[in-house]
Amino acid sequence: MNPVIDQNMPDPFVLDTGDQYFLYSTTNIADNYPYATSDDLVTWEQQGDAMPRLPAWANGNTWAPEVTETSAGYVMYFTARAPALTRPDGAGAQCVGVAVSPEPGGPFVSESDEPLVCQLDLGGTIDASIVRDVDDSLWLIYKNDGNCCSMPTRFFMRPMSEDGLTFAGDEIEVEGVVNDQEWEGGVVEAPTIYHRDGTYYLFFSANDYAGPPYAVGYATSESLTGPYVDAEENPILSTEGTAIGPGHQTIIEDRDGDLWLVYHAWEFTLRERKVWIDELRFEDGKPVVDGPDADPQPAP
Repeated sequence: MNPVIDQNMPDPFVLDTGDQYFLYSTTNIADNYPYATSDDLVTWEQQGDAMPRLPAWANGNTWAPEVTETSAGYVMYFTARAPALTRPDGAGAQCVGVAVSPEPGGPFVSESDEPLVCQLDLGGTIDASIVRDVDDSLWLIYKNDGNCCSMPTRFFMRPMSEDGLTFAGDEIEVEGVVNDQEWEGGVVEAPTIYHRDGTYYLFFSANDYAGPPYAVGYATSESLTGPYVDAEENPILSTEGTAIGPGHQTIIEDRDGDLWLVYHAWEFTLRERKVWIDELRFEDGKPVVDGPDADPQPAP
């Protein structure tokens, strides 16, 4: 029964290690990147901070971690404030870094003296998401933080090295998904790419994260790098009942092969973004989310 984590854990990402599920989230003030573990995607146990020490370039505003396993170990892509790197409005930019740990629970460590990517002229860079393509190549997709400074927001993509620690090619702007739809409210963010039956589905969140308009949509392409076409039925997940402003989604396949959308939603006081999970189905090639659903439902 939702929410499956009844406390503040925004921007959730779920990793399946084969033995357990690990859920990482944006800061809850006490920790940089809190994480929890579960055997069934429903009952979660809080574990603490996956990255207690930030790299020298970073100072707070720790957002939206994602983790994958490569030859380097477990690799985390994270967003943090870089006070020494200024964006167009003069403030320190949000930038994306990379950290490594031999274990999925960390501690993740980054010894770099600079971010992995930070598009200063575009407001900074946030919401990095790792994609493993059908040919096993790794790609990183992220967005420019243009909404910080009244600038357009776009998605960008770059191929990664085999170990996931460095870039292996040039940056590509993802065509077709721009912040030009009314429901998007001028902002697109939180990209997640899922491949199914020859089609790439780019899920994303849009609008103001701090209230009811925040929602989830998707776009499709025959190529990982695009161009993508927005779905006419967007958004496919939006405020309903006690789930306010659902978004910053991640997709996880359970041990039975069923798909689930994990996301956060505000509770009615708008004080905490709690973790929800609802089934993700495909009907005639279109994703359908059975939610937000706060009623009892079959568990993963």
